[in-house]
Amino acid sequence: MVLTDTMSDDHWRLTYNGYDPAKEGQREALFTLGNGYFASRGAAEESTANHIHYPGTYLAGGYNRLNSDIGGKVIEHEDLVNWPNWLLLKWKHEDGDWMELETSNIIEYSQSLDLRSGIIERQIHTADKKGRETRIISRRLVHMRYPHLGAIQWHFKPQNWSGNITVHSALDGTVRNSGVDKYRKLEGKHLRKHQTGQFKENGIYLKVETSQSETRMCQAAGTAILPGDSFSSIKKETIEAEEYIAQEFTFPVKENREVIIEKIIALSTSKDHAISDTVSEAQKAISRAMSFEELSKEQNEAWQEIWSRCDTEINCGTSHEQMLLRLHIFHLFQTLSPNSIDLDVGVPSRGWTGEAYWGHVLWDEVFIFPLMNLSLPELTRSLLMYRYRRLHEARHNALANGYKGAMYPWQSGSNGREETFGFHYNVLTGNWIRNDFQIQHHVNSAICYNVWQYFQVTGDYEFLSFYGAEIMLEIATFWASKATWSEHKRKYEINHIIGPDEYHTRYPGSDKPGINNNAYTNIMAIWVLKHARRAIEVLDERSRLQLTIRLRITKEELYRWDDISQNMFIPFSCGGKIITQFEGYDDLKELDWNYYKQQYGEILRLGGIMEKEGVDINRFKAAKQADVLMLFYLFSSTELVQLFETAGYKFDPKDIPLNIEYYEKRTSHGSTLSKVVNSWVMARCHRDKSWHNFNTALVSDFEDIQGGTTPEGIHLGAMAGTVDLIQRCYTGLEMREGALWFNPQLPDDLTEIEYPLYYRGHWIRFHLTQNQLKLTCYTGWSDESIDVYVKEHRYQLKKGEEKIFQYDKKMVKAEK
Repeated sequence: MVLTDTMSDDHWRLTYNGYDPAKEGQREALFTLGNGYFASRGAAEESTANHIHYPGTYLAGGYNRLNSDIGGKVIEHEDLVNWPNWLLLKWKHEDGDWMELETSNIIEYSQSLDLRSGIIERQIHTADKKGRETRIISRRLVHMRYPHLGAIQWHFKPQNWSGNITVHSALDGTVRNSGVDKYRKLEGKHLRKHQTGQFKENGIYLKVETSQSETRMCQAAGTAILPGDSFSSIKKETIEAEEYIAQEFTFPVKENREVIIEKIIALSTSKDHAISDTVSEAQKAISRAMSFEELSKEQNEAWQEIWSRCDTEINCGTSHEQMLLRLHIFHLFQTLSPNSIDLDVGVPSRGWTGEAYWGHVLWDEVFIFPLMNLSLPELTRSLLMYRYRRLHEARHNALANGYKGAMYPWQSGSNGREETFGFHYNVLTGNWIRNDFQIQHHVNSAICYNVWQYFQVTGDYEFLSFYGAEIMLEIATFWASKATWSEHKRKYEINHIIGPDEYHTRYPGSDKPGINNNAYTNIMAIWVLKHARRAIEVLDERSRLQLTIRLRITKEELYRWDDISQNMFIPFSCGGKIITQFEGYDDLKELDWNYYKQQYGEILRLGGIMEKEGVDINRFKAAKQADVLMLFYLFSSTELVQLFETAGYKFDPKDIPLNIEYYEKRTSHGSTLSKVVNSWVMARCHRDKSWHNFNTALVSDFEDIQGGTTPEGIHLGAMAGTVDLIQRCYTGLEMREGALWFNPQLPDDLTEIEYPLYYRGHWIRFHLTQNQLKLTCYTGWSDESIDVYVKEHRYQLKKGEEKIFQYDKKMVKAEK
C-alpha cells in the first residue's frame, strides 16, 4: 500500500507522509546524516541495497582504486568507498517473515528530518497478513559532537496483539559500490580482510580493509532491549559469517506495551589521529557511549552551536523557501563541519551522500567557500590545505603535460592525481563516449580565487605566507606557461581547453580536444596573474624573498606576467558588446530550441539527447551551463571593467544585460549550478527572473529536477549557491580592499534577510529590509574597527556598536 505524499510546512523540518518506492532513493539522499567525519544515507534500517533502497555509509576522504574491464580495456578508477552497513535493524513475528516495507500493509508512514538537531524520525504503522498491527517510532542520528558515533532508537508497540518477536541487529560487510546505475559495469567490491567478533555482553564488531588504499575500518555495535515492564528472559543468538555479523534477540511483547530498542555504533579507522588500533578504539567508544536520549541531547547542543554561526532567516511570504534554505545549510555542515577541520579532505561535489562523480573533488569550492568564509573560516583554511598538500602532485601534472607551475586536476581524490574518467556514460543511449574534461583548467583559477577570497575575509597573513601565496604563484606560473603569443593577433592566447560549459569540447570535425580562447578562462588567467603579484606584495620582505627564490620566480618572470595580462586576447562580437564564449563560437549554427523542447519537453540533458540523435552538439551555440556569465557571477561590474582594461579592452557595464539575455537563450541549464549563476547575474537587471531562478535552484534536489541525479548524491555546490545568493548577492555584499561593501537590492518577493557573519575577528549581526540595513557588531576577539561601505559611503564599525542605514536607490542615511 502506498499512501499519498504530502510535505510539512514547518520551516525547521522536512517531512514526507506516505511511502513511495519510486522516490525512496531521492529521500535517502536528502535524509543523509553526517558530521564531517562520516555519513550514512537515510535508508530504512530494515532495508538492504536493491532497486529501491541504497543504505550507503561513507567516510570523509575514504577512497580506493579498482581496475575494471571496459570493452576489453582495463581502466583504473578511484571511488568513494561504500563501507559496511551499520544501519541494519529489522524484526519479525516468531511465526512470520522479516518486516519489509514493500511486502507489508502500510497503514501509516512518515519520514521527518529535524534540521535543528540532525535527527531523523520515521513513524511506521503496519499490519501483517494475520491483521496484527504494529507501530514503530524510529529515531536516528550521526553524532556531531562525538564524530565516531551513530545511533538508532526504536519505540516498538504492538497495537492489537501479544507474542514473541525477534530483532536482528547487524553489521553488514557484504556491501559494494552500486549506488549509481551507470557505474554498475565497473568493479565495485572495495572491501577485503573481513574480521568479525564479539565483546562484552551485547557487543559485536566488524573490521574491514580496502583492497588498494589499505584503509582499515572497525565498526562496533551494542544493542539493548529496554522493556516497559520486566519479562522473564531474552534469548540471544550471534550470527557470524565471513563478511557479516549480527545478534538476534527473541523476547515476548504485550499488546499496547512499548519496548525500546537501541543500537549504538562506533567507527574507527586507520586514518584517525591518536589511536592504538581500530578494533580496541571502536570497542572503547561503545563501552563509554551514553544512551540514545543522552546522545540526542548533546547532538542537539552541537547543532545549535553550528546554527548560531550560520542560520540565515528570510521573509518571503511562505515557510517553504526558509525550510529548503535551512536544508541546504544543513547538508553543507554535515558534509563539512568542525569535525572536518583536522582531516585531509576536500569538498566533494555531491557531498558524502552518494557515489556520483565517484565522490571526487571538482571546482565546487568556488560556490561553497563564501558561506564557510563568513561562518567558519577555520574550516575554509583546512579545506584549502587539501589543495596545498597536493601542490606537488599538481606540479608534476603540469610538468608531465609540458607546462610549468602547478596544474590541478579537474577531478581529485586521495592524492591529487587526475581522476577524470576517460569515458562518459550517456544514460539515454547506454553508450560510453569519450571524455576530455581533464582539460578544464579553469579549476586552477577557481582554487587561486578561493585562496584570495579567504584572505580578504580573514586577513590571515600566516596562511598566505606559508601556504596560500605559494599556491597562487604556482598557478600563475602555469597560466604564464600555458599562454602563447600570436603574431597574427599580436596578443597572447590560451588554446586547447574546455570552459565551464562542457558541451563544447572540440571544434566541429576535429578529433583534437579543446577549444581556443575561452573568454572565461582567459579573463580568469588575467585575474590570477594580477592577484598572484598582489599576494607577493602583501607579504613581508623576508617571506617574499624566500618564496620567490624557492619557486625561481625572477623579476623577468613577473614582467612577463604583466605582459601577458596586459595583452591577453578576449573574443568579442556584436561590435564589442557581447563577450564571445570562445574563439570560433560565432561560426557555429543556431540550435532549433523549439524543436527539442517540443520533442523532449525538459532538455536539461540536451547533450545526451543530441548524442542519441547522432548530432554533434559542438556544431551549435548551445551551453550546458553558465560560461561567460560566470564572469558576472564572480566579479562586480567595477572589477570586471578593470580586468578588461588591463588587457586593453573597453567594456561598458551597460552591456551586461545584453550578454545575459544572449546566453540565457542558448543555455539548457544541464547543471544545477547554472540556475544559481543565472539568478545571481540577473539580480540587478531582472529581479523577478532572478527570484524565479533562485527558486528553481532551491528545489533542484528537493524535486530532483534533473530526473534521477539526486538519488546518486545531492548537489552541494548548488545548495551552497542558494545560500550565497541570499547572503551576498541580494545584499550586494563584497569583501575587498580590507573592507565590507554593501549595495542591497532585494527582489520584490524577498522583504527581509537576517544572519550572522564573521569578518576579521568580529561577529556581526546583519539585518536587511527593503529600505533599511542594520549592522550589530556584537562580539569578537578584535578591538580594531572595520571599514564598512554602504552604497559607496564609508563608515566604521566597532565591537559593541550598532549602526542603522536607511537607503533607497539614490541615497543612504546612517543612524546610530
